[in-house]
Amino acid sequence: MDSRSQNKSGQNQTTAPSYFDQLGGETALKAIIDQFIDRVFQDRMIGFFFRDADRGRLKELEYQLAAHFLGAPIEYQGRPLDQVHAKHPIMGGHFARRKQILKETLESHAVPESIKADWLQHTEDLRALITAQAGSECDPMAARRNSETT
Repeated sequence: MDSRSQNKSGQNQTTAPSYFDQLGGETALKAIIDQFIDRVFQDRMIGFFFRDADRGRLKELEYQLAAHFLGAPIEYQGRPLDQVHAKHPIMGGHFARRKQILKETLESHAVPESIKADWLQHTEDLRALITAQAGSECDPMAARRNSETT
């Protein structure tokens, strides 16, 4: 399942399929995102962040974000991640919990190890846009101070 393109001399060259294609495209990715977001909403540790959120809209935005990262020609249409999350007192432990739910969801969909590892690393790379805490600590006083300054 490779894609073909022509180089400058007009010769065909084979390129590896994108992660998006390797996963099975839109249908497969939407199934992963649906399960992931449902689990996030139901989670005891982080679900409260989503009590007033529009689940359908969040699924669509999460799909766009993931699809773009995975190589699909889809652009994320949401607000910048740092702006969206600034008003929430998200601590390192909350971020770690969301990442763990993503890991378990990817495993339940038998996502290949290389894609799973890159996706989780991409998630980790976004940490600074979501929380100021570099680790998995939960400091409620720091979270309160952060929420009061935004």
